[in-house]
Amino acid sequence: MTTVRTRFAPSPTGYLHIGGARTALFSWLYARKHGGVFVLRIEDTDRERSTEEAVHAILEGMDWLGLNHDEGPFFQTHRFDRYRAVMEQLSSEGKAYRCYCSKERLESLRAEQMARKEKPRYDGRCRHLESPPEADTVPVIRFKNPVDGVVVVNDLIRGQVVFQNRELDDLIIARADGTPTYNFTVVVDDMDMAITHVIRGDDHLNNTPRQINILEALSASVPAYAHVPMILGADGARLSKRHGAVSVLQYREDGYLPEALLNYLVRLGWSHGDQEVFSMEEMIDKFDIVNVNKAAAAFNPDKLLWLNQHYLKTMDLERLVDHFRWHLEKRAIPYESGPGLADVITALRERSKTLVDMAEGSRFLYEDFSDYDPAAAEKHLTAQSQKSLTALREHFTLLPEWNQEAIHGVITEVAQGMELKMGQLAQPLRVALSGGTVSPPIDVTVQLLGKERCLARINRALAHIESLSS
Repeated sequence: MTTVRTRFAPSPTGYLHIGGARTALFSWLYARKHGGVFVLRIEDTDRERSTEEAVHAILEGMDWLGLNHDEGPFFQTHRFDRYRAVMEQLSSEGKAYRCYCSKERLESLRAEQMARKEKPRYDGRCRHLESPPEADTVPVIRFKNPVDGVVVVNDLIRGQVVFQNRELDDLIIARADGTPTYNFTVVVDDMDMAITHVIRGDDHLNNTPRQINILEALSASVPAYAHVPMILGADGARLSKRHGAVSVLQYREDGYLPEALLNYLVRLGWSHGDQEVFSMEEMIDKFDIVNVNKAAAAFNPDKLLWLNQHYLKTMDLERLVDHFRWHLEKRAIPYESGPGLADVITALRERSKTLVDMAEGSRFLYEDFSDYDPAAAEKHLTAQSQKSLTALREHFTLLPEWNQEAIHGVITEVAQGMELKMGQLAQPLRVALSGGTVSPPIDVTVQLLGKERCLARINRALAHIESLSS
């Protein structure tokens, strides 16, 4: 039985975008489901636009998503000798030829064809040349495409797609400077890497018949193809920067969990009944490329945010701690000098939509704030709250054990003794401790801050109140 081998082959001309990440996920899931091999290949032959920064962004994005590759990453720029050897093989077998047509001639030919409302294509002028022309033109190399017959693509998503060979011209497989072109390198790579299933965006569908013809000319096995529909924005246009974050790493910056993003992406064009939330194990078990929709899927940021909130509430604490720490470090929040990260996550996870919310919401637990929220201070740090804050300070100072139960008992006792509703006591204390009116439950907040920091902040609040009357 043939081992399933899929590949993800991005070009490092930019970041890893959402569409690429979904293609990578589908390829990865298909390989994992069938006990196969997932290959990562960097298609970097476009030397002018490819950058090391983009390579790093792709590798970092794949690593963050957890889409681990079994082989690679392979770089096409490391394989030029191999491409040259295959090119020479095709030429020696009469399946490729040198084309000496100038750029001016090709542009003129294209203009004439378009004026006649014909599909622009090379006319094969150099296909049967017996000797090179006298003009000093550096040739390109073209593949001799079959002139008749059809190419049938049995697409796993779209079904059978038929292309007429007469509509396909003789593709350039090597430029004048000798560098190989995209459609040629892809064919050699897929052949050498024994790729059995090519899952990629449907913008590549028109390349497929050309690639199949080259594979057959090389007597290579033709992989199965699955062309995934594009992702649209909510307005029906192709997803782009104006729709918000499209870079995978930008979603990390914005506080999304990779599990939430993968769960969202797998549902863009694929479904399993009415199920919305999938673990990675469930994705592998239930996913099948043949069940991907033919129609384009629309990106819904609200749905992604909902999923992210769900994962923040339910994910294993140990896994969340790593992501949370990354965001704290990104903001230079000194988390080593405060409460444990797992405790803070437990306190904040119910009210946080993103890890950014969680990190910013925890800042006051680790570092002193510079100013009170003006509206909060004006409403809650008043002469009326001075007495209750003083009483709380006294009780907290004498508290022998600093735990949530004991702290809750003190707050309840003071509120009852002063005949205050819980909110009348809790909000001034919350503003004193956090600088604003939002924090975890007040007894949890007091516990997490610790005795020393808590008393220091109550003293600061009392000093602030004193300053108002002086």
